[in-house]
Amino acid sequence: MQDNINKLFYSYLGAYILVALSGCLGNVVDGIIVGNLISEDGVSAINLSKPITQFIFTLHLLINAGAGMLVGYCLGRKDLAQARKYFSRSLLLSTGLGVLLAVVGGLMFPDQTARLLCSNEQILPLAEDYLTVLLLGNPAFILMWGLSTMVGVDGEPKLVSVAVIVDNVVNLLLDIVFIQALGWGITGSSLATVIGHLVGIAILLLHWRKPENRRLMPLLATDGLWTSWRGIIGQGAPLALASICLTLLMLSANTIVLSTAGRVGIFVFAVCMNLLQVYNLFLSGTCQTLQSLGAIQVGQRNTDGLRMVLRKAFRFITVSMLVTCVFVWIDPQAIARLFGATEPDMIEGCNHALRIFALSFVPFCYIYVLMIVYKLYGHHRMALFISLVLSLTVIPVLWFIARTAPNLLWYSYLIAYLLEAVAIFALHKLTHVRFELKASE
Repeated sequence: MQDNINKLFYSYLGAYILVALSGCLGNVVDGIIVGNLISEDGVSAINLSKPITQFIFTLHLLINAGAGMLVGYCLGRKDLAQARKYFSRSLLLSTGLGVLLAVVGGLMFPDQTARLLCSNEQILPLAEDYLTVLLLGNPAFILMWGLSTMVGVDGEPKLVSVAVIVDNVVNLLLDIVFIQALGWGITGSSLATVIGHLVGIAILLLHWRKPENRRLMPLLATDGLWTSWRGIIGQGAPLALASICLTLLMLSANTIVLSTAGRVGIFVFAVCMNLLQVYNLFLSGTCQTLQSLGAIQVGQRNTDGLRMVLRKAFRFITVSMLVTCVFVWIDPQAIARLFGATEPDMIEGCNHALRIFALSFVPFCYIYVLMIVYKLYGHHRMALFISLVLSLTVIPVLWFIARTAPNLLWYSYLIAYLLEAVAIFALHKLTHVRFELKASE
């Protein structure tokens, strides 16, 4: 059993880390290319647009990630009919919401959306151009992430890996072609990301060419539709709440930093947030592995197997964070220059802030993984509590430090996450939570 779980864990982990590239590395690549081919303000514009990207990812977590866990439970119990229902209904719901967002944000109110996110007139035109394409193409984001989750749960993580690799290669190549060769500027960067996702979707659909994989073919039955949707949303709610809180944090933080530290500060903050994307690369892969492989162990009532998956997950995330922190501390200025920084103030600002943020994201990663653990063991209230405080705590801390000690602004995240860790530990002890599988799971 141990060898089998070990093999499955790294198979799922490798696939889901590559899936995370679709959501986070695309932004990092865009930032690097835009910073060098357009300007530092282009990097800032992409960062100011990230609350929208995060909101789109929230829809995926609410529907597809929650449905993925339910499909995992069903596959563990050999209930293929129910697994097909969850897959079909999550696909319908997430795609429908993506189209609605494209119409409202991309067609009806693109300028108003951009002004909501950016108050700097020098950066605003770039933000508008980037956001319009992003909003119109958001269904491709949701469908790419959703199909990746389901294909992985259905036992073909290697195809997911191929799809995401090709997705990002296409994105990278088209970034250069659209920006430099065709002169489409930051609009070309956003368009390249959307096209990359469409290519990835086409590859993922090959999963259903094999007869043995058609157990998750879409099922158009309408019986119990609302019940299924409630179950899907209820399962994905803690993850989605954490993500929507992160969306609010991104929006608030961008506003506070832009008003406190100006154009230089928002660029420094943009580079720091790209560093978070690197952490998210490992964090998302770890959490998706826990959701899929861990859910199967829960469905099989395999306590030892679940504990083995948890140990491997925490070991991997620890090593990943340690390596990332060491890399950042050695040469933070190289990271700043990688994103096109040429002004001395911007380079020096990154030199100080990146080191602080590299440490700040360590407790964040542990807390996020812990939320998945509580969810798997059926402690839904603890998972919900973590999802709410994970980002919302940062907002008042950031606001307070910006008003009282702006020179310490970059320490806000570290202080907030440490406060959250203490609060979670205290609540865990007070409520006498135990990590044991419940009979109802």
